[in-house]
Amino acid sequence: MAAGASHKPESAPLSEAVPLAAERPRAFITGLSGPELTPEERAFVARSCPTGLILFARNAREPEQLRDLIAAFRDAAGGRRILVLIDQEGGRVQRLGPPHWRKWPAPGLLARAYAADPDGAVALARRFGQAIASELAGLGINVNCMPVLDIPVAGADPIIGERALGREPESVTRLGRAIAEGHLAAGVLPVIKHIPGHGRAGVDSHRALPVVEAAREELE
Repeated sequence: MAAGASHKPESAPLSEAVPLAAERPRAFITGLSGPELTPEERAFVARSCPTGLILFARNAREPEQLRDLIAAFRDAAGGRRILVLIDQEGGRVQRLGPPHWRKWPAPGLLARAYAADPDGAVALARRFGQAIASELAGLGINVNCMPVLDIPVAGADPIIGERALGREPESVTRLGRAIAEGHLAAGVLPVIKHIPGHGRAGVDSHRALPVVEAAREELE
């Protein structure tokens, strides 16, 4: 709290919260409840000063509405540059889809392509990443949470499935790097995931707490 600011109890309404300096964003990302910024959310954004916004399917109806939502969030944040994130991998993990946005194939298709033609698959992965990112950039989204770099192993929970870029470090590394380069070429930051990872987890971490007992050397 800034020097001289009066103390407010944690239960104080948003309207009574102590505002933070707009030039000092706090290190957290927030979501929103729906397709429009509510008055309560606007007050929260203005006073808590988040680093950015993460979007889900509930926030997106059509392109113009989504651009307006992002603009409203940015305005509530004082007009400063913010991170706008989404999970748009393709396959079963994409927050934006038809009829307004493309239905992207699962990244696992690149793994199969790599088995037949490694260099060709890497080139395809770069174009794939750039195409997804270009669609996002046109909406004002500047961060995409992909590529998935988990390497599934025998006995692990199947949560990754067709999201995986392969089962060997070499193919996952090459394809993941190409997807990231494609994103950067389109002006969108890629986020590698998952850390520490789902590939060796025996249970889905959305439902239970996995314990990975591999040695540090093996993980490295």
